[in-house]
Amino acid sequence: MKRRNFLQKSIVACLGASAFAKNVVAADAPAVSRDVYELRSYTLNVSKKPLLDDYLGNAFIPALHRLGIGPVGVFSEKPNEDKIAVYVLLVLKSADQSVTLPDRLAADAEHQKAGADYLAASAADPVYERIESSLLSAIEGMPKLDKPDTANARLLNLRIYESHNEHAAAKKVEMFNMHELPIFLRVGLKPVFFGEAVVGTRLPNLTYMLVFPDDAARTAAWGRFGADEDWKKLKAIPEYADKAIVSKITNKILTPEPYSEI
Repeated sequence: MKRRNFLQKSIVACLGASAFAKNVVAADAPAVSRDVYELRSYTLNVSKKPLLDDYLGNAFIPALHRLGIGPVGVFSEKPNEDKIAVYVLLVLKSADQSVTLPDRLAADAEHQKAGADYLAASAADPVYERIESSLLSAIEGMPKLDKPDTANARLLNLRIYESHNEHAAAKKVEMFNMHELPIFLRVGLKPVFFGEAVVGTRLPNLTYMLVFPDDAARTAAWGRFGADEDWKKLKAIPEYADKAIVSKITNKILTPEPYSEI
């Protein structure tokens, strides 16, 4: 109990009066409901991105709002020749909202009308190659999304830590819950969300997103993290060593679309 109290006080001290501090789970407070996230990635030709943007911004996101889902983030990776990946983050109150979403969208006349061009794409001329989706449960140390100020310039860093088995994945989540989050906050690695994957590809994994004003700030913050003495001590503990609990790290640098709510 003392250890957990110390952890929570450390996180709050690093955050001051920020909105994130309100989301941290205190050991002596009632349990806080955790967000559920659906993270989608669309792979498509660059030429088809305007059609996807029109659908997401004018049909999909407004329909989600009518269903009580949001905020919704939309982020793009730098194109690779003529291909591009677009990531969509849905903030849900429960997994049921994800399960029932297809039927509810199909029954939404406004959505069908606003998204007609996207929804009517033919097999000979599809909008995207494929959609991949993961369902994530927010971790205890960060049970709620910390929404960035969309009025400011920002760069998003999406990272996925895969593990070789469920026990190893649980240790990585424990590492963040108990030790690593305060270090992140102290050195300027500002989280948007942390989620443990429960359904999707590349299981088991821990997925999280950070926000920075620009790439120079991202590079500087990661440099401070790597040099941090507490981080050096933490990663030297055998049960937390990357080689013992992390089999692969995916690192994505994303820019938000103008209509993104995150």
